[in-house]
Amino acid sequence: MATNQHSAAHSLRPGVQPLRAGEGSTFLWRKLHSLLGIIPLGAFLLEHLLSNVEALKGWEAYGAQVRFLNSLPMVRILEWVFIFLPILYHGIYGVWIWLRGKSNVVYYPYAGNWMYTAQRYTGIIAVFYITQHVIRQRFMGLSLPEHPMGAFAKVYTELANPWMLAVYVIAMIAICWHFAYGVWLFAAKWGITPGVKARKRFAYVCLALGIVLAVGGLASIWAFIGPNAAAAAAASQAASAL
Repeated sequence: MATNQHSAAHSLRPGVQPLRAGEGSTFLWRKLHSLLGIIPLGAFLLEHLLSNVEALKGWEAYGAQVRFLNSLPMVRILEWVFIFLPILYHGIYGVWIWLRGKSNVVYYPYAGNWMYTAQRYTGIIAVFYITQHVIRQRFMGLSLPEHPMGAFAKVYTELANPWMLAVYVIAMIAICWHFAYGVWLFAAKWGITPGVKARKRFAYVCLALGIVLAVGGLASIWAFIGPNAAAAAAASQAASAL
């Protein structure tokens, strides 16, 4: 009997620590942080990538998509409630967790597991990228809510800078990784994928999700730097002046 118990103890593997209400108020903040990463931020990421893919159809399709999004009822309220405020909380609280050195999500069999380390660093990249992206595209230069057909030209101008192009490419890969792995962590933490086998299988699903999102995002970037981009940007610029 003692031998069996000893063997069973050594067969246990460290896994994802579930969220527990007994952890006090921290439990609520962490739970909110985890949930916001999927809803609404994950949903917004998917919508944003799909909207950007419209650029592959041309500047008019991209401008029409920007115009449609800005025509939604109460769009400014929706913007703050479901995008800006959740991004602020998720980003600031995520940085706070990192600075305090508390993983709060995973205990791995090996210290410094590279996947969790990558999750932390991609999160930092996402925070800085999203901050500058929102400021530059939403609040600086041409106002896209008033001139949606100039959206293609605005992005084209930004990506004409090779340094900004590099930032976009790195950030696109980092954000897609962060989200895909975040989905895996969410499922494990919330008990959606109990057990090692379930988490391993779901990891392949999340890997495929991350690759698809990254490829789609990089393809949308190509629309603004490809051989036809300059002519499309000129037409977009002219349309924004009408």
